[in-house]
Amino acid sequence: MKKFFILFTFCSSLFVSCIPSIDVFEKNVAIPGQKWQSSFQPEVTFTITDTVSSYNVYVVIRHTDAYNYNNIWINATVMQPGEAQPQSRRYNLALATNEKGWLGTAMDDIYEQRVLIQPLTRFLKQGNYHFSFRQIMREDPLLHVLDIGLRIEKAK
Repeated sequence: MKKFFILFTFCSSLFVSCIPSIDVFEKNVAIPGQKWQSSFQPEVTFTITDTVSSYNVYVVIRHTDAYNYNNIWINATVMQPGEAQPQSRRYNLALATNEKGWLGTAMDDIYEQRVLIQPLTRFLKQGNYHFSFRQIMREDPLLHVLDIGLRIEKAK
């Protein structure tokens, strides 16, 4: 009977460990007045506990059809747990093409797009990661931008 109990406990723990966890994180920050000042740097914080899995990292941007450009240039900065210096990278996010028009999904005159910026990324440290975004377009403030955010999906 004792062996059966041990075997049952072992099998139960295997079954419970196979239940999938939530594999998506997304947080968006509203741009005040739909006018993104270069001095306004929205920040998103998330926690990583799984350092073995790979993730796809997206920038999520929402804008109106009155937005004046086919793209947006941003600086994305990440502060990793235990690091003294943040790391920054510049991205040119395509929002439209001359052939297809606006990319992404639309609801009335609002467009949302998820742009993959880091495919198959492994976070090497557990803890809180802090991302911030800064628009680096020539127009300041940048008009008709509603939200900017971050989406992290566990890669399959």
